[in-house]
Amino acid sequence: MPQTDAIKGPVDRVELTVRAAGPDDLEAIIRLDTETSGRAKPAYWQGIFQTYVPDQKGERYLLIADVEGVAAGFVVGEVRAWEFGSPPCGWVFALGVSNAHREHHIGSRLMEEIFNCFRRDGVNSVRTSVSRLDTLNLSFFRSLGMTAGPYVQLEISIDEDQASGP
Repeated sequence: MPQTDAIKGPVDRVELTVRAAGPDDLEAIIRLDTETSGRAKPAYWQGIFQTYVPDQKGERYLLIADVEGVAAGFVVGEVRAWEFGSPPCGWVFALGVSNAHREHHIGSRLMEEIFNCFRRDGVNSVRTSVSRLDTLNLSFFRSLGMTAGPYVQLEISIDEDQASGP
């Protein structure tokens, strides 16, 4: 799966390698996610690594983008077919690129590679979920050609002070 491309960024050229994550990448992913999300979630990422890293032979992927030997981005996704009868499709549920490496097309390359993984798994569509207030990620995913899908996300507060449901 590893591929290397020279990507011409707005300022300089960078050597980019996209590869499957390995056990030694946990700290880099935690660092990148903390930088891009603003919240440290080490226990969450330990669980993701236990599920996704040992056996990336299909349907579950955690990919790393290395720039000149340093982890600069990641994407996590899997093939799912359990959402209320939906046919199998790829789901991307985490993507992050370091602030220092944005605008070098790293996110696009990560998505291109995970799209290829999903194609090999036999699916022909990819979904994700993004807050409507997250204009950075909305713009990015739309730039890839992603649009509103056929499903509607529903939500309810289950905080006892605010809940209005059962």
